Amino acid sequence: MFAAPSARIDCLAAVRAAVRAIECAGARQQAGQLPFGLPAIDCRLEGGGLALAALHECAGARSGLADEAAASLFLAGIAARARPGGTVLWALIRRDLFAPALAQAGLPPDRLLYAECGRDEDVLAVMEDGLRHGGLAAVVGEVGRAGMAATRRLQLAAEQGGTMALLLRRARKSGEDALAMPSTAVTRWRIGCVPSAELPVPAVGRPRWRASLVRQRGGEPHEWIVESPDGEGRLALPAPAADRAVAAGGEQRKAA
Repeated sequence: MFAAPSARIDCLAAVRAAVRAIECAGARQQAGQLPFGLPAIDCRLEGGGLALAALHECAGARSGLADEAAASLFLAGIAARARPGGTVLWALIRRDLFAPALAQAGLPPDRLLYAECGRDEDVLAVMEDGLRHGGLAAVVGEVGRAGMAATRRLQLAAEQGGTMALLLRRARKSGEDALAMPSTAVTRWRIGCVPSAELPVPAVGRPRWRASLVRQRGGEPHEWIVESPDGEGRLALPAPAADRAVAAGGEQRKAA
């Protein structure tokens, strides 16, 4: 029995890769997009929204509780709208999620399934299994480290299961850039807290964040000031800026 020539092996590998690319593209097209429902944001996103059968990443703009909590709620709002009423799997290491805040962002306890893991590797494995299942509304995971190979597996699992994957990158030490490691994620976001609007009476206004789209496949980075999700997971734009988006370089440009 003779071994196949290397040229033939390379050709077969190329054909398999092409078939996988076609299948994945078909899965993404079938799954569709999840718009934010805000034209100033959706018009800047490739395809008009977030790809449902894809991996998206988020991190706090600064290491610390406030921005990491904001990033968690940002992802919670997205997960809440991915398949309204469906179950969301949330894999985590630290027990620091605040259920009432998640409910206010559109994810009540009866929609959440928690998986407490011991290591980043366990979180990634649980996410991959959940994504391939195909019956979940979304899968969220919190990690400190995830390399290119791990994110590639999550992206493939999301495409195969037709389920949105949301990865919260948590800084391991103060000053660390949680998004420094390369990734195959379709979009990558940084969320940072900014002052809320002043109210005419002593009270706490709706939280505001600086949402920075630092990378998107096939599109440009942008940044907006947004208000935190409501009970249905929907973000809002502050009234004075409802028709404007803030460019990544800091200059304000009118949304198309």
